[in-house]
Amino acid sequence: MKKSLLFLASLLAFNLVHSQVYMDKQAKSHFLSKSSLEDIEATNKTSVFVLDASSGNVQAKVQIKAFKFASSFMEEHFNENYMESEKYPFATFKGKVNEKVDLTKDGETKVTCTGKLEMHGVTQDATLPGTLTVKGSDITLTSNFKVKLADYKIKVPSLYVKNIAEEIAVDLTAALQAFKK
Repeated sequence: MKKSLLFLASLLAFNLVHSQVYMDKQAKSHFLSKSSLEDIEATNKTSVFVLDASSGNVQAKVQIKAFKFASSFMEEHFNENYMESEKYPFATFKGKVNEKVDLTKDGETKVTCTGKLEMHGVTQDATLPGTLTVKGSDITLTSNFKVKLADYKIKVPSLYVKNIAEEIAVDLTAALQAFKK
C-alpha cells in the first residue's frame, strides 16, 4: 500500500500546477494467451493510469498479483513460475502520447504512446496503439497490443510450451477522471 501511494504521488508530481491531469485508479488490464491446447486469460481491475493532458505524458502501473484467473491453480503458477511476482511485483509504462488530442471535444482519436514498458525486471522501448474517446466529461482510453514473453525473459517450462502462447494479447481500458487538487 505504501509503495502504491508513493507511486501515485510521483505520478501526480509532473506539472500538476499548470496542467490538467486525468487518472483512473481502477483501470482494467486483461491478457489472453491463445494456444492450440488451451486459452489462458486473466483480468486485473486495479491498474493505475495517469494522463497529463498538457504535456501528453502517460504512466501506467499494473500490480501483477492482482490478475484474477478462472482457477486458483493458474493464478498460482502465473505468479510463482512465470511472472515471479514476489520479485517483480509491477509492470509499468512511462511514455508520451504522440498525437495532439483535444479533450474538450467529443469524438474518437487513434493515438500512439511511445515510451518504456517494464515487466519482469526488463525494460523495453515500446510504441503502443490506443484510442482516446471523449463523450461529454467521460474520457476513455483503450489499448490493445501484444507482448512477446521472450522479450521480457519470461520462461515457460518445456512441459507447458504448447499450453502458453509465445505472444500474449494485452488490452487496457481506463475511464479517466480529472484529478482534483
